[in-house]
Amino acid sequence: MIASTRKWLRRNRTNFAIGAAVLGAGYLAGQYVLAKVSEARQRMSDDRIAKENLRRRFEQNQEDCTFTVLAILPTATENILEALPVERTLSELQKQKAERLARSVGPSDIASSNVQSAPPSATDDDTKSLTSFQSEGYVHASQIADSSSGSGENSGEAGTQTSPQSKKSKVQLWNEMKISSIARAFTLLYTLSLLTLLTRIQLNLLGRRNYLASVVSLASPPSQEPRINLENNDDDNLEHAYGNDFETNRRYLSFSWWLLHRGCIDILNKVTAAVKEVFGNLNPREEITLERLSELTLEVRKKVEGATEEERRTCKWLAYLLPSQDQEEYVLRESGMTTATSNSPASPSLRRLLDETSDLIDSPAFTHVLTLLLDAAFSLLIDTKIATLSYKIPPTSASTARVQEIVGADAKAKVANSLAVFCRQAHNIGSGANNEYLTAIENVRDLEAFAAVVYSSNFEFEAPEANTIDLNLDPSRSSRPSTAGAAEKSSDSETIGGEASFVGAESGFESAWGKALAKEDGKKE
Repeated sequence: MIASTRKWLRRNRTNFAIGAAVLGAGYLAGQYVLAKVSEARQRMSDDRIAKENLRRRFEQNQEDCTFTVLAILPTATENILEALPVERTLSELQKQKAERLARSVGPSDIASSNVQSAPPSATDDDTKSLTSFQSEGYVHASQIADSSSGSGENSGEAGTQTSPQSKKSKVQLWNEMKISSIARAFTLLYTLSLLTLLTRIQLNLLGRRNYLASVVSLASPPSQEPRINLENNDDDNLEHAYGNDFETNRRYLSFSWWLLHRGCIDILNKVTAAVKEVFGNLNPREEITLERLSELTLEVRKKVEGATEEERRTCKWLAYLLPSQDQEEYVLRESGMTTATSNSPASPSLRRLLDETSDLIDSPAFTHVLTLLLDAAFSLLIDTKIATLSYKIPPTSASTARVQEIVGADAKAKVANSLAVFCRQAHNIGSGANNEYLTAIENVRDLEAFAAVVYSSNFEFEAPEANTIDLNLDPSRSSRPSTAGAAEKSSDSETIGGEASFVGAESGFESAWGKALAKEDGKKE
C-alpha cells in the first residue's frame, strides 16, 4: 500500500508541481488585484470627499457674496438718492399746490379767476398724482425735516418774497420728477447687477487662492523647522503668494469703493441721458399701456447697453467697476487703506488680482451674464411691481397667465401713478435687507456658472514663479493670468441654457481639483 502510493506520487509529481505553481500564481494575482481595487476605491473615496469639500467651500463663498452685496449696497444707494433727490421735487410741487390753494381762498373775484384759469380736471389730476406719491412714495425723515423747515421760512415771509428755487413751473417740476424717478430706479438696477458680478469675481478669486493655500499646506511635507522663526514678508513667501496675505486681500476688496462712489454716478449720468431721450416727450398725465412702458424701457436699455448683439458684446463696463492704474492709489487712500503721505505701489500679488479681474470684466461672458441679470431685474420691476401696483394687474401664475394677458393688454395707467411706484421701488432696489431684486438676480443660473468658472480656473497661475511645489506651471505662458478664455468657453455653453452651462462648471471643478492635487498624488505613487 505504501509502495503503491509512493509510485503514484512519483508518477504525478510534475502535475503536482504545475498545480502548486498555478495556485500560487493565482493567489498572488488575486492579492494584487484586490490591492489595486482597494487602492482605486480609496482614491475614489478621497476624490469624492475632496470634490465635496471644494463644492462646500464654493457654496459658502457664494453666500458670503450675497451678504457682502447687502452690506455695501446702501452706500451706492445713498449716493444715487443724493444725486437725484426726487423727494425734494415732490416737496416743491406740494408747496406750489399749497400756495395756489391759499390764493384761491381770497376774494371771490380772485377765486373765480383762478377757477377759470385752471380747469377742474387738471386740478384733480394734480391732486391725485401728488396723493399717490404721498401714499406710495418713500421719503427720508431728513428730507421731510428739510422741506418742512424750508416751507416754514418761505411762509414766514408772507408772499412778499419767493424762494429762487420756486421759479420752476409746475410743468418743469413734473418733467424733472418723471426723469429723476425713472432714471434713479434704472440706475440702481444697473448698480446692483454690476456690484453683484464684481463681488462674485473678487470673493471667488480670493476663495480660490485660500483654497489652494490649504491644499498646498496638506500636500507639503511636515516642516522640521523650529517652532519659533522669523516672519518672511517677501514675495517668495508661499503663504502670502497663495492668498493668506490679509493686507493684500483687504486692499483688493477695497477697490469696490470705485463702483460705490464713482462708477454708480457715471452710470447715473449715462442712464439719465437715455431716459431723457426716450421719456422726455411723455406727458405725466398721459395714460399708456404696460406694453408701451415696456417698449420705452427696452429703448433705454438699448441706448445704455447696446442695440445689437455686437454692440452689447463690445460694451465696456471696466471703467465703471475699477479705476485706471493712475487712480489706484487714490482709491486706496479714499477707502482708508493707505495714508495721504504714503505712496506704495501695488504689490505683485495685488497686481495679479487686479489684472485678472480686469480680464474677467472685459470678457464676453461677463457681458452675457450681466445681460441676463438685467433681464431678471427689469422683469421684476416692470412686469411684476409696476404691473401689480400701478396697472392693478394680478400677479402671474400658471393658472392666471392667460387672464393676466387679456387684462394687461387693455389696462392703462397714468404715467404719474407709475412714477410713484418707480420712486418707492428705487428704495427697495437699493435696500440692504430683504432685497427681492438681489434674490431675482441670484436665481439666474448662469451667475453661479460664471462664479464656478472664476473659482476653478487658473489654479496654476497662483503658484510663485520659483518654488519647490510643482503645480503644472508652464513657464512659456504669460505672467499675467487670464480667465477670459475659460469664461468665453463658458459663455458658449451658457447660450444653450443654464443647465448646460452649469455642467461645464462641474467639469471645471474636477479638472481644478486634479491640478491642485497633482503634487500630492505624485508623492503617494
